[in-house]
Amino acid sequence: MDQETHLRPDDDKELLALIVRALRWPRDAVVMVISNARQKVIQGFILFSIVILLLWIAAFLYSSFYYSYMPLAAFSTPVHYYYRTDCDSPASFVCSYPVANISLMRNKKHVLTLGQAYQMSLQLEMPDSPTNHEMGMFMIKTTCFSRDGGQVASSARSARQQLSASSSRFGMLRYRSDLLRYLGTLLFLPAFLTGVAEQKQMLEVELFSDFTDDPYVPSMTAVIEILSSKVQIYSSQLNIHAHFTGMRYLLFNFPLLSAMVGVSSNFIFLSVIFVLFYLRLLLKVDWGPEQIGTDGLLSDRDTSTNNQEEEEHDAVAGANTQPL
Repeated sequence: MDQETHLRPDDDKELLALIVRALRWPRDAVVMVISNARQKVIQGFILFSIVILLLWIAAFLYSSFYYSYMPLAAFSTPVHYYYRTDCDSPASFVCSYPVANISLMRNKKHVLTLGQAYQMSLQLEMPDSPTNHEMGMFMIKTTCFSRDGGQVASSARSARQQLSASSSRFGMLRYRSDLLRYLGTLLFLPAFLTGVAEQKQMLEVELFSDFTDDPYVPSMTAVIEILSSKVQIYSSQLNIHAHFTGMRYLLFNFPLLSAMVGVSSNFIFLSVIFVLFYLRLLLKVDWGPEQIGTDGLLSDRDTSTNNQEEEEHDAVAGANTQPL
């Protein structure tokens, strides 16, 4: 009878402990789920940030390579002519040919990239006047000079003929008969009267078809001379276009595809480097067998020590719960 009454408080304690555990289990489960979800969110955010950072670095590396490797595709500058007027003879007002000195520098940097072939052309806006038609053909001479005033060779000639730095081309207005000009004037008479249109022609003359700058004496200025004192010009403009070949051709003509390939290659390379660095930081061990064996022995000792401590703790707990 005494034994039964002595066991009842223990049974009540065990029942109470079971009830407490049953009540705590949902709360612990919810806390564990929330903790795991928060940990997953943090890990996902860190991974997303790392991916975005690697993409930015890959794009920056590609853009830096593109702007350092690709030369200027096109360059255009107005051409302003000058000539002498101090003539001894009063019959002529223009004493020299129109000449223009054009700088091939922009922001203290060379416009022409060394080793790159360029096409130079001169665009002339000329009035459709009887003087220009009567003048007929006229020559345009172009000469490139270096910093010290020496002539720079043209790539349009062979390597043995690069002592000649000048190029001469001719120009001429398009022929139009008198009847065609009269009909055109009558047809566009309202536009001519209101100033919307003008009686002019656009003449484009190719100066150099394949000009490559000399790396030892780069071009600094270009002198354009029109060998006619009767030419009439509204305005003039020098246009320089690059002829890309090889990788530069692909980068210039297929920019989106080249950007995708370049950024993807950089991203893969950076990702491999980051993964190797992360594994090295996570393991914190050398790749030698001696270090790996030592770590294995240490881990076994720690495991056995923990198991021994758990057995001793269970024995003490059993002794305390034994009935008197």
